[in-house]
Amino acid sequence: MKNNIIDYCLEKKGATKDYPFGPAPIVVKIAGKMFALIFEGKDDNFRLNLKCDPIIAENLREQHKSVQPGYHMNKKHWNTITIDGSMLESDIFAMIDHSYELIFKSLPKNIRESILEII
Repeated sequence: MKNNIIDYCLEKKGATKDYPFGPAPIVVKIAGKMFALIFEGKDDNFRLNLKCDPIIAENLREQHKSVQPGYHMNKKHWNTITIDGSMLESDIFAMIDHSYELIFKSLPKNIRESILEII
């Protein structure tokens, strides 16, 4: 599942992979702004940090034990999802989409337009 999640993040228009903190975590950005952090674990489980609307973030935390306030992040705006098989991949992809859209919408108009032109 980890490779599917990394690939899904990188399929987003303008998404790039970076390692600003050393060999881990993997940071996925759009226009230099982070929308996903992937912390690889020692087993099949790993963690994924995603930006989230604060109200939605609270709802997700109440609904899913594997969704917690963002690890080393602003806990109001970021969630940490433990990828342990307890959530559907489609639900995780929806959270990635939401994180990407929040960051994309925060970009200046000219940058958003240039990203949309990417084929």
